[in-house]
Amino acid sequence: MTLLADLLSTVFERRYGAARGLPRDDRPIEDLTADLIGATGEVSGQAVARQILTRYEGWDDAAKLEFFRHLARDMVINPERVRDALDAYERGQSKATYRAFLNASESPRQELIRRMNQVPGATKRLVGMRTDLLRLGRDDDELQALDLDFRHLFASWFNRGFLVLRPISWESPAHILEKIIAYEAVHAIDSWNDLRRRLEPADRRCFAFFHPAMPDEPLIFVEVALTDGIPGSIQEVLAEERDQVDVERANTAVFYSISNCQSGLAQISFGNSLIKQVAADLALENPVLKNFVTLSPIPGLTRWMESVDINPEAQQPDALCEYAAYYLTQAKRSDGLPLDPVARFHLGNGAQVHKVHADADVSTNGLKQSAGVMVNYLYDLIKVSQNHERFAAEQRVATSSEIKSQAASAAKTLPEEGHA
Repeated sequence: MTLLADLLSTVFERRYGAARGLPRDDRPIEDLTADLIGATGEVSGQAVARQILTRYEGWDDAAKLEFFRHLARDMVINPERVRDALDAYERGQSKATYRAFLNASESPRQELIRRMNQVPGATKRLVGMRTDLLRLGRDDDELQALDLDFRHLFASWFNRGFLVLRPISWESPAHILEKIIAYEAVHAIDSWNDLRRRLEPADRRCFAFFHPAMPDEPLIFVEVALTDGIPGSIQEVLAEERDQVDVERANTAVFYSISNCQSGLAQISFGNSLIKQVAADLALENPVLKNFVTLSPIPGLTRWMESVDINPEAQQPDALCEYAAYYLTQAKRSDGLPLDPVARFHLGNGAQVHKVHADADVSTNGLKQSAGVMVNYLYDLIKVSQNHERFAAEQRVATSSEIKSQAASAAKTLPEEGHA
């Protein structure tokens, strides 16, 4: 009965609550946030939350920034209250003292965000709010601290257990297909015909994660090509005139584009779960598949080569591949992780640096960021857990023998300052 009551309440609220409108509340935003934190009734709390969200969405950047500063400065934890609660907990570890400590150590703005999320449709609006926060507060330490509260809540709300994996096909609703075109971040979709070539053929797949609170908004999606062998260029994968592969004879699933769709969910990880889930599902669907690989960009390659006084444009294809192998496996940040962000992502998921290809992306962006070189990361479903653990604990990069050999060759020709 409780579930039924909740469902009926939600339907009623969506159908009648928004339609009847609310009287405008012109009090300062500080009064509204204080009211929402202090609200004891669900209906009155939702009314105030709706006022805040609606007013926020009508503001310009200056007003939004002031709102964020209010949250960052006025709705913070009280250190003295935390110390007192911790002292009480140390004196007697009970349910009451533990609850008091949890309440004291959580900033009031976290509860404010939770209460705003009680409004139907608020989750999407709060994701949009964080998009603004990331944009406006990039260089502000106070606002970066506020963002930690958004990240903490979003990591819970968008937990993998709540996400729904859905296939995207040419038969999917038009509003979803429009968003796939808009959100594609790796290889731009130029037209509806281009999208059709990626979705309609039997040897093409696309999968996306959705959240029940945002059913019409893909969070992240991956485009997959089923191929005979591991491809060595994106031109080969996306060619307008290509021979369709017989799915029953395809032995390789190529993840050639992974796009995050919601900038307000930055640093909330979905990609690792997406790739592994899709790979597992495809393996069940088609037992003939043996290889699960990416065809990935190397966005930092040319910048790194130039930093060690190597001119990418003057290199032959073999040399470019050798430098790419070295860069992906040996060029590290101060924390021991690879310089390349795409490498960090896939290696952190348990993939192996499998093979690099010259002239693999001859688009303007591909030539600019990596001199046209691309890389296959191999997802060996038997070894991904072991590779992940070794990378997480020891920053050990799993590589094929070919990559090791190419990296060693590059090391012999690098200027001294280029060695890791």
